[in-house]
Amino acid sequence: MELAVHNAAGKKVRQITVDDTVFGISPNGAVLHQAFVAQRANQRRGTASTKSRGEVQGSTRKIRAQKYTGRARQGSARSPIRVGGGVAFGPRPRSYRQALPKKMRRLAIRSALSGKVADGQLHVVDKLGFAQPHTKEVVRVLHNVGIERSVLIVTGEPDRSVLTSARNLSKTKVLPAAYLNVVDMLTHRDLLLTEAAVRVVEGLWGSAAAAPAPVEEPKPRPRRARVSEKPAEEAKAQPKRRRAAATPKVAAAKDEAPAKPARRAKRPKAEAKEAPKPAARRRTRTKKEEG
Repeated sequence: MELAVHNAAGKKVRQITVDDTVFGISPNGAVLHQAFVAQRANQRRGTASTKSRGEVQGSTRKIRAQKYTGRARQGSARSPIRVGGGVAFGPRPRSYRQALPKKMRRLAIRSALSGKVADGQLHVVDKLGFAQPHTKEVVRVLHNVGIERSVLIVTGEPDRSVLTSARNLSKTKVLPAAYLNVVDMLTHRDLLLTEAAVRVVEGLWGSAAAAPAPVEEPKPRPRRARVSEKPAEEAKAQPKRRRAAATPKVAAAKDEAPAKPARRAKRPKAEAKEAPKPAARRRTRTKKEEG
């Protein structure tokens, strides 16, 4: 799709082609609402705290007897129903943070930008350059473009002169394109972008940014040759080494070494003497047997 670009005087200068996936989609209201609520919840500090009846200062003694007084039952002075007592079910310090998936955040920003284009609330200027900060210059540009209510001014890069020129204007906020968010876009009626900001927005949330980068396959690591390794041809050409003959010193040492004693031969089984059998134990007679 194409958007009209105006100059500081409000005249149409040219048409620029923008990414349809950023400025031309059908807005998703449910995702926009969830992103808005999550961002506002993440801005909460969550430090509100109250004291319960066990934390306030005061006596724990029962105010009066339970029965026979004709009056209502009363506990201690720390009771939540008494002045100066504790707070029942009061706020305690906690985190209000809500996580939002990356794809939902991107879709919410695209939906907000596309909604501004569909409603005619998105304006593009060629540049916002001021030699010196001057609030009247910003007012003149906004009037020439046709903005009369709250506006969010978005620049390509952080610009100190634009920020100091617009900070005294009510319902006007200046942001660099990298800090564009759902809450600021929805809380301001008009959105004023410079041409450089449009290109930054396309690079951050366009189809090119959403496409995954091609993954390069790692190249195989070259094998490190060992020091002892030799080329295969040289190894084949070289004959195998034979075992070296013993040196004269080693041979003389072998001759001088004493001969090992011969191993004792085993006695044949036939010649082995039979072991004498143990004598039978003589049984002693008892007195009954003797008598």
